[in-house]
Amino acid sequence: MAKPTTYATPICLVLSLLVIVGIVFGFLKHNPLIIVALLLPAVGYEVYRTEGESTRWSSWMLLLLIIAELICIIFKINYDLAKWLGSESIYAVGYYMPLGDIKIIFPVLMIIFSLILFFRTIGKYTKWLAILILVSAVATVYLIDPNILKSLLHYGTSSGLYY
Repeated sequence: MAKPTTYATPICLVLSLLVIVGIVFGFLKHNPLIIVALLLPAVGYEVYRTEGESTRWSSWMLLLLIIAELICIIFKINYDLAKWLGSESIYAVGYYMPLGDIKIIFPVLMIIFSLILFFRTIGKYTKWLAILILVSAVATVYLIDPNILKSLLHYGTSSGLYY
């Protein structure tokens, strides 16, 4: 059954404002925690709004990833997956992902799951929220390590050219 949309527009507007404030202050303070913390309500509302099997799964994965990212940032957990796996990239969820610190991997996965949500859903509010999540995850990756974002864009464009 479809979720009610009576208050969806004002809720999405407020969540958009929170995300914008999070990105601006995150960049001003050079602190990804601000971006991730102010994105959490949007991800929570995305979990509430999604109904399809793959979109519900993607939104719950986003919630787990954002909580894991918050924990890693707050407790300053660093773990280099590239060294542990002995590879600079890994093929996951249909995409090649550059590896590095675990604090980078979580927002990279959030980018992928937000794209899944955007392309697999038909609801305009779910698409709206997916775009907010995508932009915030890209901003988080850029703030943590701009080189990983460049590498990710390289993988994405080179993979996209083969289809």
